[in-house]
Amino acid sequence: MRLRNKRYEIDMLNGPVMPKLLSFALPLMLSSMLQLTFNAADVIVVGRFEGDAALAAVGAPGSLINLLVNLFLGLSVGANVIVAQCFGAGNFKETRDAVHTSVTLSLISGVLVGIVGFFLAGTFLSMMNTPDEVLPLATAYMRIYFLGMPANMLYNFGAAILRAIGDTRRPLTYLTIAGVVNVLLNLLFVIVFHMGVSGVALATIISQVISAALVLLCLMRSDGAIKVELKKLRLDMGKVWQIAKVGLPAGLQGMVFSISNVLIQSTVNSFGKTVVAGNTTASNLEGYIYVAMNSIYQGAITFTGQNVGARKYERIGRVARDSLMTVFAIGAALGGLLMLFKVPLFHIYTEDDAVIAAAGIRTSIIAPTYFLCGMMDTMVGLLRGMGSSVTPMIVSIMGACVLRVVWILTIFPLDPTLTMLYISYPISWAVTFATHFICYLRVKKKKYGV
Repeated sequence: MRLRNKRYEIDMLNGPVMPKLLSFALPLMLSSMLQLTFNAADVIVVGRFEGDAALAAVGAPGSLINLLVNLFLGLSVGANVIVAQCFGAGNFKETRDAVHTSVTLSLISGVLVGIVGFFLAGTFLSMMNTPDEVLPLATAYMRIYFLGMPANMLYNFGAAILRAIGDTRRPLTYLTIAGVVNVLLNLLFVIVFHMGVSGVALATIISQVISAALVLLCLMRSDGAIKVELKKLRLDMGKVWQIAKVGLPAGLQGMVFSISNVLIQSTVNSFGKTVVAGNTTASNLEGYIYVAMNSIYQGAITFTGQNVGARKYERIGRVARDSLMTVFAIGAALGGLLMLFKVPLFHIYTEDDAVIAAAGIRTSIIAPTYFLCGMMDTMVGLLRGMGSSVTPMIVSIMGACVLRVVWILTIFPLDPTLTMLYISYPISWAVTFATHFICYLRVKKKKYGV
């Protein structure tokens, strides 16, 4: 049986890192940006054809959705690391066991989080101080969205498996197909059938089912170590434990991040519908910078994981150097472009001057400093690729979560403005990055002597 399929894989174990890192990251970056563009179609369509209340309704549940799904998406990070390490070590059986366990975990996770999100949507949104005129629409959107969670999880775990062997091209193709369907259905459901936010949510889950089906079919047709056979889907408890050791801390970190973001979103909600709509608009645009930087984070995890599996520890430092240089350049460049073109970009979403002004406050603080978030995440990726997931979880929780909560509870009340609220982001990113970097040097030296 063949371990490798050279057509789609990247050799992460030999030669220079930078060109291969870019070869890995660019398709992932493009696919993530396409996904954001298609998701932005949700916001643009409802903002243009349904008004600010619908725009706010699509944006308000965002941080809450992330809170509910991040624990299980963390497991997909664990799947990526374990598959990459087994693959890098050249172990066919271990790789196959990890792949089948990961796919099974994705389906179980999707059903569990879907049930919780569907039945508790209204309760959670009320707890977040969602404005009364937005609450019914936001609840409807969120409930329909969570019906598609099994497909959402299956795609994310499947894409993580493909990334583990260096394949980021096929997920780009699948997201493109699903995204085009999403946009077309948005227009059909909202403009033709007048289904409002419910139509947008339905279009989203249909597109998620398509992307999940495509990635599963890809894995089933693979002739390498990542081939999925439905009859072999099961939980190998040894692999579950390995995935959980990396993935649960990553998921818990994501959940705590989301808790701090829910607190910030709740504070934003208290400013009213216009500010919520402005925050949604700015967040959508900033998302392009984030996913571009996140592709380097994913590369750091996978490159480090494969080299650890192959015992090529001397390459970890090269991966770290090239990853940090790249993510800084991407974050600074895209942040500058957003600052330069923010007003015309805001007009894509809305013509309301008050909403545009609210969006501008957030962007003027986040965009110029967003590279710090990318560097922070890249350090986390390096640590997780080395198999250390608890340390970055603790550091991230304390630096990027607890610090924000303390800021909102103590500093923000002294000057309760949007500027004072949003400035908590770059401060927490800088503190957390510096701490992660120190931890990375210590873990690399202690575990691998390099």
